[in-house]
Amino acid sequence: MARRTFDVIDICEIFVHWHAGRSKSELAGSLGLSRNTVRKYVAAAEAAGMAPGGPAVSQEEWAELAREWFPELADTRLRQVTWPAIGEHRDYIAGQLEAGVTVATIHQRLRDEHGLAVSVASLRRYVAANLPEEIRRSQVTVLRLEPAEAGQEAQIDYGQMGRWTDPGTGRRHTVNVFAMVLCCSRFLFVRPVIKMDQRAWTECHAAAFGFFGGVPARLVPDNLKTGVDRPGLYDPKINRSYAELAAHYGCLVDPARSRKPRDKAQVERPMPYIRDSFWRGREFTSLEQMQAEAVRWCEQVAGQRSCRPLDGAAPAAVFAAVEKDRLAPLPRTPFVLAEWSRCKVGPDIHVKVGQSLYSVPWKHLGQTLDARSTATMVQLFSGGQLVKTHVRKPRGKQTDLADYPPEKIAFHMRTPSWCRRQAADIGPACAALIGGLLADNALYRLRAAQGVLHLADKHQPGRLEAACAKAAAAGDPSYRTVKGILAAGAEQDPVPVPAGDGGAAAFLHGPQALFAAAPAGNVVPLHPGTEAAS
Repeated sequence: MARRTFDVIDICEIFVHWHAGRSKSELAGSLGLSRNTVRKYVAAAEAAGMAPGGPAVSQEEWAELAREWFPELADTRLRQVTWPAIGEHRDYIAGQLEAGVTVATIHQRLRDEHGLAVSVASLRRYVAANLPEEIRRSQVTVLRLEPAEAGQEAQIDYGQMGRWTDPGTGRRHTVNVFAMVLCCSRFLFVRPVIKMDQRAWTECHAAAFGFFGGVPARLVPDNLKTGVDRPGLYDPKINRSYAELAAHYGCLVDPARSRKPRDKAQVERPMPYIRDSFWRGREFTSLEQMQAEAVRWCEQVAGQRSCRPLDGAAPAAVFAAVEKDRLAPLPRTPFVLAEWSRCKVGPDIHVKVGQSLYSVPWKHLGQTLDARSTATMVQLFSGGQLVKTHVRKPRGKQTDLADYPPEKIAFHMRTPSWCRRQAADIGPACAALIGGLLADNALYRLRAAQGVLHLADKHQPGRLEAACAKAAAAGDPSYRTVKGILAAGAEQDPVPVPAGDGGAAAFLHGPQALFAAAPAGNVVPLHPGTEAAS
């Protein structure tokens, strides 16, 4: 049988019975002690001159006498023979306790690494008596100091249910449930999802607020990326999309501390219940049917259960009676989901958002912009200022030519239609020349037409009109001819009559000289019967 440990109260009880006149044998029998034990403690009173039936002694006086006669009862260190050996490692033990190491592990390390030959029970007694702050500080748990007020707080988390095969596609998915719990009434909303992206996170919040018919004042989510960009005790950075949702619904986001599940215990605790009651042993034909079944389960099963924190009341009944009217009303307009991302402007002044490329003004080349994407549009921000808006495109490239520097995009801006309009403004001869250039293979001869119109930047429109007319009259309506006429200043000179020689060298006389009547005496007659050589 294990040895019994006595304290001051036990010794005082022996003294009281002995002083009342009971014999040592009676004491041993009634208190379940051996007679030797009774004699050991009574002997100290007898040595002090006390006897049964003497003057009355109070309980406090007996306790003071017991501490004086048996000091090891008041200070347990006096009866621990192994504590001096353990005390040599006090600093090491304190450091391990601060690091969160258990006493059992500390005992194993002291035994294996330092050769300390004591029991783990002795080490526990030493730590409890000599290092109470170090061992107790980490064990203290601060529970909610006051119950949650109605409509003030909702806790949010994801929980994994298991694997599910979609009967429609045959694909297997990992199903998680989004759970939101109102802390006052414990009323629960769950929504199964197969993706935990920003869209699913936002849609689940909107569905939860619609289910409750209102919005709680404060949301306590986990530190997942769709809700919190950077966790922190004092200044967590909220995801921009989530911040927009909170601003739209008028609630505060107060994330739980990282790796502190007790900060949102009301939503952590029901997860096994959700997994067991809603998920296990059920078959679902589609995700939509699964989500509809979850709503029914929240109302008819989870909402009607007996809840111990509510003294056995049903969460749905408490919600209807206490919390429903304390929630903030839903906004009149639905929330528009927006996804935020970061993108860098490339040399082609385009950024990639999703699967598409969008142009931005060329002055932002090389900068990193913030992109806000909705279902219908993409907005690009630089330092919080809106710099460009595009209609959203599922994939491909969307370019606004006005985003380029004018000189870089001139060729693409001066289309055949633009050239015809500009030529018509200069004059009919210029319009006819440009029309002739663009009549066949317009894109191939577009640069020539642009070059002719560019001459109007250096010369007056009247001179260009005259040069075009002269080039057309000369039969060479080309950019090079018009440019040469303007360079020589010959646009007002009369057009020379064609000689018919096609511009050949001066040594040829042309068709007129060839067929003109020859002067008499210069013709050598042929002899009869002789044929001219062909």
